[in-house]
Amino acid sequence: MLPPERQSIILERLTSQGSVRTIELASVLEVTDETIRKDFEALEIRGKLLRVHGGAVKADPNRVELTLTERQMTKREAKRAIAHAAASRIKPNETIFIDASSTALTLTEFLPDFPITILTNAHNVVTALAGRECDIFCTGGLYEQRSRSYIGLSAAAALQKHNIHRMFFSCSAVDLDRGVSETNSRQAAFKEQVIPCSEEVCLLADSSKLGQRASFFFAKLGDISTLITNDDSDSEFIRQIENLNIEVVQAPPL
Repeated sequence: MLPPERQSIILERLTSQGSVRTIELASVLEVTDETIRKDFEALEIRGKLLRVHGGAVKADPNRVELTLTERQMTKREAKRAIAHAAASRIKPNETIFIDASSTALTLTEFLPDFPITILTNAHNVVTALAGRECDIFCTGGLYEQRSRSYIGLSAAAALQKHNIHRMFFSCSAVDLDRGVSETNSRQAAFKEQVIPCSEEVCLLADSSKLGQRASFFFAKLGDISTLITNDDSDSEFIRQIENLNIEVVQAPPL
């Protein structure tokens, strides 16, 4: 049996049962445990399931990290509206930080045409800004292929010497009680270290992320200066965010 056939059977069982066990699947499909684990890995990369000890469970969209390319294809118009609103806040000669999120990457399409300094840990931000008349500092560090970004201690340390006027970043989820969270623990740890270096902390989050929780929390809502979201975000959620003295910008469609 070919891998696509096995993986189709695995997904059928997940749909009907909610979870599957490695040993049972290996027996049913007459393959080794290692073969099933490789199928799990391939399906997890595609966001179809989550591996757990002894098996796998259905994927939770708030706990599965999509690739940058996949993230760029989701909520595209909302991200453009948010990025456009974010870019309008930048002033000449400021130092800004742009993270490796797809929403923040979209910000590069709208950056103003005056002198600014850009700090980033995102490889795609650097390439998107090639040829522009601005100073660009890339953190370097451990390269993470899935997000096309640099992370780790050296990446965070590279930012400690800078005063960041505005930090533009996104996340996987925003919860009123516990704060801002990510599906990727290393991305979460990196962003957590950038926040104290920033005068204004601008969270770029479309409406689908509000009221959700992902796996790794890295910021309290009190750490956030400004939430920039799109104009169809839940009004009650926005009201409660504003009650925390956080500025909220709801960006209309472009």
